[in-house]
Amino acid sequence: MNSIPSVDLNNFLSDDLNEKQKFVDAIGKAYEEIGFVALKGHFLNDILVENLYKEVKNFFNLSTDTKQKYEIPGIAGQRGYVSFGKESAKGKKEGDLKEFWHFGQYVEDNDKLKQEYPDNVIVEELPEFNKVGKETYKMLEKTAKYVLRALALYLGLEEMYFDKYIHNGNSILRPIHYPPIKEEPKEAVRAAAHGDINLITLLMGAQGRGLQVKNHKGEWIDAIAQPDELMINVGDMLSRHTNNKLKSTIHRVVNPPKELWGTSRYSIPFFMHPISDMKLDVLDSCVDEGNPKKFDDITAGAFLNERLVELGLIKK
Repeated sequence: MNSIPSVDLNNFLSDDLNEKQKFVDAIGKAYEEIGFVALKGHFLNDILVENLYKEVKNFFNLSTDTKQKYEIPGIAGQRGYVSFGKESAKGKKEGDLKEFWHFGQYVEDNDKLKQEYPDNVIVEELPEFNKVGKETYKMLEKTAKYVLRALALYLGLEEMYFDKYIHNGNSILRPIHYPPIKEEPKEAVRAAAHGDINLITLLMGAQGRGLQVKNHKGEWIDAIAQPDELMINVGDMLSRHTNNKLKSTIHRVVNPPKELWGTSRYSIPFFMHPISDMKLDVLDSCVDEGNPKKFDDITAGAFLNERLVELGLIKK
């Protein structure tokens, strides 16, 4: 596959069962073959997106001293600000050329999880920043819920299978700023080749060149969404749970051509995580003689912890 397929969530939400099934088949096939789709019909509207980008740019334009006020020690970067070059891809020593912010779950009806998750960090200088972040988080979480319902049907599971695991899940909304490049990077790129940790990732801001996906032939292909589309990919947790039937594809954000080094890039992924005690054990329906079980049993929480150590965000 040499391009990213496009699907429309309105077809899944339709009362026409044939349209719904076509969506299930199309997204399932795409996730088996390339691990990415571009999705129209999500729950974000243009005004919300415009406001979010405005607030995100306002935040990253604050002084370094002000931003670092919001870099909270001891929580492995799970909430608030993470400064430039702190995160590196698995197996890479060089820090990625980015700084970012984390909005986390707004827990409802579960005191245990309220204790487990760090609190969201409030930016005093920008009264609208947290408000618009929360609204975006909720709309992306809602979109992700329906994508996972479609995938549950594709896998032969009950449609609401994932609902109980993603309600109050440990999901993250991450506005990222890739600053202008001021000198020839030695080894680092804006985001080195990696697979995502989570169930699925919903990416805003994939309209320009930069994001690349590795297909099954080992070729890097550009992943460019239309202005009304989100790019959505499978993460390692879902790949593991489905015995690699649904593919967590390696992807990267490459540095722009030299003439564009003076420009910033912004992208805003939403990492859909389940609650930490979800078992990621391989589904029985994804195991057969030709495709034996590939992964040991593990919970989502234990798997996340392993990966945060590998990324350098938790020290052993």
